[in-house]
Amino acid sequence: MPEISRFLGIIITMYYNDHPPPHFHVRYNQQKALIDLENLSVLEGKLTPRILGLVIEWAALHQTELLENWQLARDNQPLNSIEPLE
Repeated sequence: MPEISRFLGIIITMYYNDHPPPHFHVRYNQQKALIDLENLSVLEGKLTPRILGLVIEWAALHQTELLENWQLARDNQPLNSIEPLE
């Protein structure tokens, strides 16, 4: 599971050949969630409101890059790192 970004203890990853819809994985301590790339909503799992807010803020800034990484993952190509939230 390639890590594409890490900030404030939040780890963002994508899997190769993962199931649709396009999404990314979030881990923070014991919390885990899948976030839809198109509407930036939680598909599965749960994050505290504070962590979810930070993840959505970051994803909104990098939505195009995330979608590009999704396509790279589908094509079994190396993923690009994405700048963390500052």
